[in-house]
Amino acid sequence: MKKGFDNDKYIKIQSKNIKERFKLFDKLYLEIGGKLFDDYHASRVLPGFEPDAKIKMFQELKDDLEIIFCINANDIERNKTRAEFGITYDLEVMRLIDNLNNLGFSINSVVITLYKNQGGVDNFIKKLERHGIKTYIHKPTKGYPSDIDTIVSDEGYGANPYIETTKKLILVNAPGPCSGKLATCLSQLYHEHKQGINSGYAKFETFPVWDLPLKHPVNMAYEAATADLKDVNMIDSFHLEKYNIKAVNYNRDLSVFPILKTILSKITNKDIYHSPTDMGVNTISKCIIDNDIVEEAAKKEIVRRYYQELSNYKNGLVDIDIPNNIKVLMNQININNNILTTIEPALEKHKKENKPVIALKLPNNEIITGKESNLLSAPSALIINAIKTLSKIPDNINLLSPNILEPILKLRKQNTPLQLQEVMIALSICSVTNPTIENALTYLKDLKNCEAHATYIITNGDKKSLNNLGIRLTCEPNFHSDNLFYN
Repeated sequence: MKKGFDNDKYIKIQSKNIKERFKLFDKLYLEIGGKLFDDYHASRVLPGFEPDAKIKMFQELKDDLEIIFCINANDIERNKTRAEFGITYDLEVMRLIDNLNNLGFSINSVVITLYKNQGGVDNFIKKLERHGIKTYIHKPTKGYPSDIDTIVSDEGYGANPYIETTKKLILVNAPGPCSGKLATCLSQLYHEHKQGINSGYAKFETFPVWDLPLKHPVNMAYEAATADLKDVNMIDSFHLEKYNIKAVNYNRDLSVFPILKTILSKITNKDIYHSPTDMGVNTISKCIIDNDIVEEAAKKEIVRRYYQELSNYKNGLVDIDIPNNIKVLMNQININNNILTTIEPALEKHKKENKPVIALKLPNNEIITGKESNLLSAPSALIINAIKTLSKIPDNINLLSPNILEPILKLRKQNTPLQLQEVMIALSICSVTNPTIENALTYLKDLKNCEAHATYIITNGDKKSLNNLGIRLTCEPNFHSDNLFYN
């Protein structure tokens, strides 16, 4: 993979900027705008960016920080899912806590925001508490957004329980957007300024990148990624008016800033920030080392998001205006679907074979395909073909003979081809006694970051397995069959 982004430089200068912001206060609540762990969107649009770059950055500050997680009670109730992993937000919080505990970070607590006695939420709280995780409940803030006097009072933020913290830097993280991170930070500032503690707030920003052009593909890729939230990138008018500098922000931060500025001033008796951009700490642009590579990667991500939302529409998860809005973004910067070179080969193979097909672009730019059979799902066939090609095994040699696959099928209740996970297990078992398979499996690592396109909406199981291999998947918005249930 050609790199367009210097990850080491980013860790160095972003850390420096956070430390400088940290020095302004006795205690800093740093809202994580984006993902603290596993930021695969950033790694896709900024080739060279490591998905765990942010957490690596905080390793040296580990002794001085603790982490608060926020999760919206409504997201728990409706089982909102993180797409990359196919798990719900409540499970994602627990996954993140486990990962951070394993790295030696201090987890303070989990805050349940916008709590209104949602039934499904109480079970989540009980589970956390029985694992020794402190939980706090924050109900909707009285008076928000217009009655500032009530918001900044014991009836507003003061009604929230105070979260006891012991470190100077508190990271406020969440499994996704609209989780109540900002409100949690402001509630803490209210309580602590009443105690005479000079606490401050800042935002660890990733996207949009404030000092890249408004229509730069990286910023437009962020807009595509948040199309379901109806986020729109805009020029920060507050920043422009104060400094005569164009800066990019997005509509939610811009719309709430006048209220936020007033609240912060009332809490702290200081006028700290003059624009939403002022609140952020973002050095992304300074670490782009090849803009052409980055622009191409971001354009590909926009197309991936387009196909993702088309599939979501097909599954009844979003309205048609969501993919249509992304299509508008594509038209604005003249992006053609075929920037993903796997699309056309997949469609051509499907037309010829009249079967579900998936195409993959290998690191040497060779495109291979896999088609569904009675024994194998299309992704299963694809991965077998991929490792055979990479390990130079002749096409007429089977890695797994029907004699091995058919007994597995007989053990299963459903009459569907073997999914990729099942085939991977079979390959792993056979590799113990078959050196050819053992060698072929060593090439799986070479599939990381490869592009793939399927002619149908991939099953959850196959999608998860492809994600685990690091393959960047897009799907045509077509159902696999007429069956209503196909998992």
